[in-house]
Amino acid sequence: QVQLVESGGGLVQAGDSLRLACAASRGTFSEYGMGWFRQAPGKDREFVAAITWSGETTYYADSLKGRFTISRDNARNEVSLQISILKPDDTAVYYCAAQQEDDAFRYTARYAYQYDYWGPGTQVTVSS
Repeated sequence: QVQLVESGGGLVQAGDSLRLACAASRGTFSEYGMGWFRQAPGKDREFVAAITWSGETTYYADSLKGRFTISRDNARNEVSLQISILKPDDTAVYYCAAQQEDDAFRYTARYAYQYDYWGPGTQVTVSS
């Protein structure tokens, strides 16, 4: 089974950009569709973005499209999330997650309960 660890979070200013990374170990990384979710204090976990095992297809939350870019490097067993023009509302713990990908991934990519493996999360705090 795959193990995931996020990195790259921190305290940033509104308007800055940030790149989060998620390193995978164990398992066969290229078998997994990957997703990023976030959870702000007092709120439910929210879908941010997902990417197929090949990296050819990506999915984004409609409300976040344009400022977030997900990518993956299967040779390095890593998925990343680039965030631009950060806003205070982006303050949250960001999690990466993995699910074994099949033909249904395009339907399941947005739902946290469909993911089998999660990292511990990385805190992103955006000050105004």
